[in-house]
Amino acid sequence: MKWEKSFFRTVCAIAVPVALQSMLQSSFSVVDQVMIGQLGSASVSAIGLAGKFTSIFSVMVSAIATVAGIMMAQYLGQNNPGETRRSFRVNLTLASGLGGIFTLLCLVCPGSIMGLYTRDPETRQLGAAYLFLMAGTFLPVAGSTMLATVFRCTDRASLPLYASLAAAGLNTGLNYVLIFGKLGVSPMGVRGAAIATLISQGANLAVSLGLYFRTGGRRQRVPAAGAFRWGQFAAMLLPVLVCELLWSLGENAYAVIYGHLGTQSSAAMTLINPVQSLMIGALCGLSQAAGILVGKILGGRDFEGAYGASRRLMWYGLWGSAALSLLLLVCKPAYLSIYRVEPEVKRLTGQILTAYALIAPFKVQNMILGGGILRSGGRTRAVMWIDLIGTWVFGVPLGLLAAFVWKLTVPYVYFLLSLEECVRFAISLAVFRRRGWMQQISGGGETAG
Repeated sequence: MKWEKSFFRTVCAIAVPVALQSMLQSSFSVVDQVMIGQLGSASVSAIGLAGKFTSIFSVMVSAIATVAGIMMAQYLGQNNPGETRRSFRVNLTLASGLGGIFTLLCLVCPGSIMGLYTRDPETRQLGAAYLFLMAGTFLPVAGSTMLATVFRCTDRASLPLYASLAAAGLNTGLNYVLIFGKLGVSPMGVRGAAIATLISQGANLAVSLGLYFRTGGRRQRVPAAGAFRWGQFAAMLLPVLVCELLWSLGENAYAVIYGHLGTQSSAAMTLINPVQSLMIGALCGLSQAAGILVGKILGGRDFEGAYGASRRLMWYGLWGSAALSLLLLVCKPAYLSIYRVEPEVKRLTGQILTAYALIAPFKVQNMILGGGILRSGGRTRAVMWIDLIGTWVFGVPLGLLAAFVWKLTVPYVYFLLSLEECVRFAISLAVFRRRGWMQQISGGGETAG
């Protein structure tokens, strides 16, 4: 089949730059947390809980980027450059509007936001100061995320990687200087981490824009107004937005549960965030590759080819996640030695990391299936229901029972609520095998299968 020619090489051409870029983007929070980890549990917990709120924006703008990627990939498969460009610009406008809303929230009421996550006064104060400064990052993140999507869909996946390399290097250097007070600068602690991230995200957007205009973005022309299929767009976007928003709120509900188990439990959960970010980042390229490659195959109406390519991508994810889980178990003692926190926090973190290693393969399969394959045909409603069932029917209730009824410690609470990943995978696999997700987006606003 046509799709099989150089398939692995094509996957790597998309997945490797995306994975590296994701890991570099994750390094913004990872570097913050590792360096803040030298300042004690309250600072660690503050950044972790504040990060849960900013993650709501991250998943929502990623949802918009997902829909943009679906549309651009399918229109490219149909050789329709006009709709490809319009899809990019409409979604960029929407992402920027969302960024403006989150900017306003973090400027106006950072203390109230942190009050939802913790009752500890010190943690709340530190987190509020962090959120206030992070308000300036939302618009740059919106812009760079959408630019990265258009680069990947047009076979220029390495370009956003260059921007992330520059930004990650800048972020690391600024963190060291501002958090600890080097080169004559007064130590700023948590505020320094936020300022470093703010400057670095601005640099990321600046480099991305430079690459966009240098590679022809300025010369693009959009078809006349009225050509865009708003009904089709809304039918794809709304389920993804609802899905990602409620999933993110579920993750925030988990953070509230951990936060009310105490500062040490919250700090332990925060310390696993760098590991989760790096492991998911290492394999998220497969999800992006699935959305783009399968979308292009569906755009060409090769439905059997799309199914075969999807199966192969799922196997890649399984092998990769199993290998990384084993590596995590081996490297766990070395990772824990990085932090200067209480022995109890280290003990809890080690137990949670073991639980995460068991769950990680299911997380990766859900990322590839739900985040890439099942959405590639534009029928996003099924994925919305799968995620809602997993998070709100299983995960959140199990977490509440484990924490407040059964009075379990945080590692067991985490493991039980994480079983929702297994539920989501079972449902997603059943939907995948039924093949109803294999649809082509038509030029007239409907889908054809």
